[in-house]
Amino acid sequence: MSLLTNVMDHSLDDGYAEAAARKKAAGDSGMPKTLRAKLGLAGGLVLAALVVTVGAAQARVAAPVVAKEREELIDRIDRETDAADKLEDSVDELRDDVSARQRQALRDSGGSGQADLVGILSGATAVHGPGVKLVVNDAKAASTGGDGGPRETSGFSDTGRVRDRDMQRVVNGLWESGAEAVSINGQRLTALSAIRAAGDAILVDNRPLVPPYTVLAVGDGQRLSTKFQNSADGLYLHALQENYGVRTSISTEGDLRLPAAPSVIVRTAQPKIEKSEKGTS
Repeated sequence: MSLLTNVMDHSLDDGYAEAAARKKAAGDSGMPKTLRAKLGLAGGLVLAALVVTVGAAQARVAAPVVAKEREELIDRIDRETDAADKLEDSVDELRDDVSARQRQALRDSGGSGQADLVGILSGATAVHGPGVKLVVNDAKAASTGGDGGPRETSGFSDTGRVRDRDMQRVVNGLWESGAEAVSINGQRLTALSAIRAAGDAILVDNRPLVPPYTVLAVGDGQRLSTKFQNSADGLYLHALQENYGVRTSISTEGDLRLPAAPSVIVRTAQPKIEKSEKGTS
């Protein structure tokens, strides 16, 4: 208790207290005494006030300019966004038109069995029939951040998120098990389709998909389901479910309906014309 009392009574160091007492006895208040010193101090204060005033005035003048530039930039971004949306809508309309013309061309060919088969296998025509419905979803506690990429070939990611490589294996496993037509989230897959990743998003033909991923496969339902689940890709999917919480469900369906692909454009491949089809000159 005496220590606390001593600290309270002697809060100022003795040396500082003695120096302050000497300065007070000498009448030294710390302020300039000569006229020249006083004028110097006054000039410094005026200069500091002038700098602060000029800075405030410049800031006030520049504020409307900055706000105007910001509004112009926002307006420009809005205009460019609207233009991009219109272009995207135009692209979708052109895709639909191309698809309609392709389907019409197949019908105009006489509706032969070969033309129908080509339309089904190419994805140019909508199809329906029995098959398998497979739903794949991220784990409930899947991480939404981080920079984890697709799983390596020798292991899995520990984030619980479904990756593009997983969907590639699922689709390839269904094809190998006997699927005759496949779609993901209503998007028909063809021989030209690509499943890729952009960050954490899965893209099918450059269109992002949102989980859960619903895969429809037309084929011999029960046989297709059994063969897929017993395949290496089916066991891979089962391992994701058991070890990382990826949610999956598979069921056989009596009648699945798959849409036609948005567009099927071949730029390089050409049909081989047999000699018997060329005729004689």
